[in-house]
Amino acid sequence: MMIKSKQWERLDKVFNGQKADRTPVLGGWIACPEHICNIMGVTRDEYWNDKIRITIEAYKRLGMDGLIDVFVPISPDDYRFVDSHSYTRADSDEDFDEILEKIDAMPCAEEIEEKYDFEGEYNKFKDFLKSRQDFCGDMVFMQAMWGAGAKVSWYSDYGYENFFIIVGAYEEQAKKLMEVGGAYGKCTSKLIARAVTEGIYPKAVLLGEDICTQRGPMVNPAFLEKYYAPVLKEGLIPLLEVGCKPVWHCDGDVRPILDMIIDSGVKGLQGFQPECGLNIDFVAQKRTKEGNPLLIFGPMAVTTELPCLTTAEIRAKVRHAIDVCNNNADLVLFTSNTINPDVPLENIYAMYDAING
Repeated sequence: MMIKSKQWERLDKVFNGQKADRTPVLGGWIACPEHICNIMGVTRDEYWNDKIRITIEAYKRLGMDGLIDVFVPISPDDYRFVDSHSYTRADSDEDFDEILEKIDAMPCAEEIEEKYDFEGEYNKFKDFLKSRQDFCGDMVFMQAMWGAGAKVSWYSDYGYENFFIIVGAYEEQAKKLMEVGGAYGKCTSKLIARAVTEGIYPKAVLLGEDICTQRGPMVNPAFLEKYYAPVLKEGLIPLLEVGCKPVWHCDGDVRPILDMIIDSGVKGLQGFQPECGLNIDFVAQKRTKEGNPLLIFGPMAVTTELPCLTTAEIRAKVRHAIDVCNNNADLVLFTSNTINPDVPLENIYAMYDAING
């Protein structure tokens, strides 16, 4: 039986709606090698020769309780974990009629679940978790699982234009995509659920996807309510059955679909862009479908707060979040998205130092 560290116990308490000795802190999203080098006192060459280990050691120095991921740039010429070839293109260079034929040829949801190599996929997932956990030591490694629950963002496969045409004009194919995404999402949820029961994954998981802009959902909420919400609800069942709380990534203005997401079984929220009306004062008042407080990963904004506020203002934001969530929500301090080079290193230190008073 695994002996749980103080960090694991701290997170476990908050994930279970209990009070911890202090607000837990999650990391993993610093996407700036220079910051990691400065935290660790290493050169860029030293960093690139051992980037995963050095990055994880930097989070230990910052006092993290857990890591959602370990973001490192693809190459020394990039500062994020993606490069110019990784971004979704509006044009997928595929013939539209061929895309429709591909969708029609997809197996149905039942076939996908029946043929899914659960044991093989679980063994790979388990090995990955254990290898990262070995690096993390006392910190908890809890990889974000974006594909869990269900998938709506097929624009990453077919391009934005093609995807939105399908959603708007080809109802049968759009429905098929939602069903297929739900089947794979449920299979992923089963992987996480088993890891939870075996004690190698905590009882909360970050999932979800970008389906909103700063002006609201990219897809008509009525379509999402009809075709996406049912498969998301079904896909979250394996997590809920083992007491693992799904925490939804909020990017853009998700307010028009927030109640739908929560009604589907989501127990927590992560992200929040204050410029979209999503701030901690608003989010902390929301409740789960059962009427319980939400689990919140956040709320530090990487757009309007961390890059431009003073260290004193950053500390005040952290203290405000703790005060607002007290008896209203279960808070784990985290950022809304990746911490890029425009965030001063002193603001990163200030954010984490504020946890200790």
